[in-house]
Amino acid sequence: MLNLITEFIQSTGYYNITLYEGIMVVIAFVLLYLGIVKKYEPLLMVPIAFGMLMVNLPLGGLLEVPGDGQIGGLLYYISQGVELGIFPPLIFLGIGAMTDFGPLIANPVTLLLGAAAQLGIFITFLGALYLNFTPAQAGSIGIIGGADGPTAIFLTSKLAPELLGSVAIAAYSYMALVPIIQPPIMKLLTTKREREVVMEQLRPVSKTEKIIFPIVVLVITGMLVPSAMPLLGMLMFGNLLRECGVTKRLSDAAQNELNNIVVIFLGVAVGAKATAEYFLTVDTILIIMLGLAAFAVGTAGGVLMGKLLYAVSGGKINPLIGSAGVSAVPMAARVSQTVGKEANPRNYLLMHAMGPNVAGVIGSAVAAGILLSLLG
Repeated sequence: MLNLITEFIQSTGYYNITLYEGIMVVIAFVLLYLGIVKKYEPLLMVPIAFGMLMVNLPLGGLLEVPGDGQIGGLLYYISQGVELGIFPPLIFLGIGAMTDFGPLIANPVTLLLGAAAQLGIFITFLGALYLNFTPAQAGSIGIIGGADGPTAIFLTSKLAPELLGSVAIAAYSYMALVPIIQPPIMKLLTTKREREVVMEQLRPVSKTEKIIFPIVVLVITGMLVPSAMPLLGMLMFGNLLRECGVTKRLSDAAQNELNNIVVIFLGVAVGAKATAEYFLTVDTILIIMLGLAAFAVGTAGGVLMGKLLYAVSGGKINPLIGSAGVSAVPMAARVSQTVGKEANPRNYLLMHAMGPNVAGVIGSAVAAGILLSLLG
């Protein structure tokens, strides 16, 4: 009987857990706290944290690879949606169906703001190379600067899957901290006079323009950067479902049921990649630091382009909307609105900021396609 009890104890996770696994469990608890209590990107932070918790509890076999007559672990199969590049484009389908491209169509010059905000990606890419990351790893780290979680996951799963957990957690953490990180940078780089600028109301955008836009953008960007086609194609397809007027059921499904299901699977699968072996390293600390730098430089790039457009337009464009050029939709646009209203209570920048915000989504996908074509 004593032998049976001993064997049972030795078969439990309590007996077999290692120090590193214990540390990862604590980190999972911290991320759950941030997602549930602090509401930091909870729709993805909670699944990621729970996936991390499950995979770091010993003996669960959730990542077991099938073979020798044995079926694989649950998370092994779910994670194939990430490894095969399926989940991130499906998230983009939902984003496209939820997003109104009208502000971008009404003011196409804001494309420049979205492009400028991608500066953080390429500056951080060079910084990561300097710190002796491989070119593929540097590309995966740099994409954090786009503030686009699905794009970061998509590119990292292709270029440096060993960094997936660290990159995803850094990307979503900084996306959640947009209201804290961006305002000091925006105020530092602009004058009070620039922040007070009230922009003219956007022109109305016709239904025909909204239908044609995703088709034209897909053809132009898809031909230019074919590697970005999975993300851009699904983004534009989702938007076409929204705007064409004859596929409401499909648009609703892409926005709600499908998007919610994919978010659950994507989050859990990404969390499952955050094992002690890959996460508890010096590289993870460097990735978090580089990710912050990428995000800050991207914000600065958008604001500085906004200052240039302010000068060129004779003071008609508020530089604050440039900060929305990062892809955190619509949070970054709301931050532009908040900072603008602090400077001038009559300011209403939200819809103007949505133009560069949407452009940032397109820009980050294009940047990912460029990096994938060069480094993949």
